[in-house]
Amino acid sequence: MRRICDTGGMSFSLSTINVNGIRAAMRRGMAAALAETKPDIIALQEVRASDAVTFEHLGHEWDIVNFACEIKGRAGVAIAVRRDSDLTLVHDSVRRGAPSAGDAVAVDTGRWLEVDVIDGDTTVTIVSAYLHSGQVGTEKMDQKFAHLDLVTARMAELIESGRETVVCGDLNIVHTERDIKNWKGNHNKTAGVLDEEIAYVSRWLDQGWRDVTRDLVGEQQGPYTWWSYRGKAFDNDAGWRIDYQLATPQLAERAQSVTVDRSADYASRFSDHAPLRVTYA
Repeated sequence: MRRICDTGGMSFSLSTINVNGIRAAMRRGMAAALAETKPDIIALQEVRASDAVTFEHLGHEWDIVNFACEIKGRAGVAIAVRRDSDLTLVHDSVRRGAPSAGDAVAVDTGRWLEVDVIDGDTTVTIVSAYLHSGQVGTEKMDQKFAHLDLVTARMAELIESGRETVVCGDLNIVHTERDIKNWKGNHNKTAGVLDEEIAYVSRWLDQGWRDVTRDLVGEQQGPYTWWSYRGKAFDNDAGWRIDYQLATPQLAERAQSVTVDRSADYASRFSDHAPLRVTYA
């Protein structure tokens, strides 16, 4: 019988990446970036591809679960485990959708994927989450808040279950002014920086989830994980920290290091997001 509440000797590196389309990311050099950083597990968001396309582009070195959005060309999340690692992806553990019964509406599909990963008799649950971006004053904002309610309920279930879990991905919300370069220009004006959205992140932390990046880097500004393709945002490091790894307390204590795998320059980016990589030991 596998343990679900003790990470034991299980060590792994986990990289969460909004790929902004798996086809384009691979064309722009994502495979080489993964070969250099060598994460054991990757959690992908905004994959925007079918199972067949996702498997083809990632290749045989990865054991993969994909959850495509029912709306073609939107969302999509995946989790993959490197086959030459000591880890095993448990395919009969896959759970799709934030509600226990699965996503109820098409716009919420391809946004929440859970899978158990084991090493011997030790289990960790990995969640790849791509939350709605939203747009102030539109139906998209209503959809975001509705999905955030479902996510909050599921996160409460997970942390109450006692299973060691990390929820990672593009959550499309900053938490404090340390997480965005231009706080004053965006606060309560732009989706992702509204107090009503920020309250959800605070609620998750109140449930007991730990923001692994903030735990490890302290109260510094950033590190940012997303920069607009517009203007000189990347060159000026005018970014947002909207990619997270939120871990249950015992797993968070095992986090040893966090790295934002930021490209050397604008031209070498394979996405508008940089991978957020954490080593757990």
